[in-house]
Amino acid sequence: MKFNNKRGGGYSASLSAQIVDSSKPIHSLSIELEAQMKFEDGKRTKEIQAYKAWFSQEGLPPFEVKFEKKVELPDYLSIVEFDTLEACEVSYNIYFRAEDLKKVK
Repeated sequence: MKFNNKRGGGYSASLSAQIVDSSKPIHSLSIELEAQMKFEDGKRTKEIQAYKAWFSQEGLPPFEVKFEKKVELPDYLSIVEFDTLEACEVSYNIYFRAEDLKKVK
């Protein structure tokens, strides 16, 4: 996802609040988590460092959220809420992470 405001480094809840509208539902698009592998010295290891899943909200392109622990994904197109959703901008790309999620509907 691209966003046109230049921000300081690191993840921020305020940046995610500027992008994701808390008054609109967020739909889960993934039916399984994608493992993100750890890299050391430029080489991929067999160690999983995080998990990722895709989500959608009206008015936004689909976006990926990273979770440091394995979370349970709800059914396809279920409405979800995130626990501590944060965003980070790197080279005009936005990356999201959250601690957890729960199914609302």
